[in-house]
Amino acid sequence: MRKLIAMICCAMLAAPSIALAQDKGKADVKKAVADEKKEAKKEPSEKQKAQQQRMKDCNKQAADKKMKGDERKGFMSSCLKG
Repeated sequence: MRKLIAMICCAMLAAPSIALAQDKGKADVKKAVADEKKEAKKEPSEKQKAQQQRMKDCNKQAADKKMKGDERKGFMSSCLKG
């Protein structure tokens, strides 16, 4: 009976180290997936580039006119629509 209790205690003491090793493996996998996503970033499409440029131009025009608040919001909306 004492041997059985001793074996159970040893098993309980060893369990946390096994769990930590498994967590470390999961962290490595997550890091590898994140690295792949960074490498796989794709360039914006032509349509997206055009929208980004339109946004920059409208933003500059609004800043030059020193617009703020609702006036700026309305101007940006109409400017971005074309």
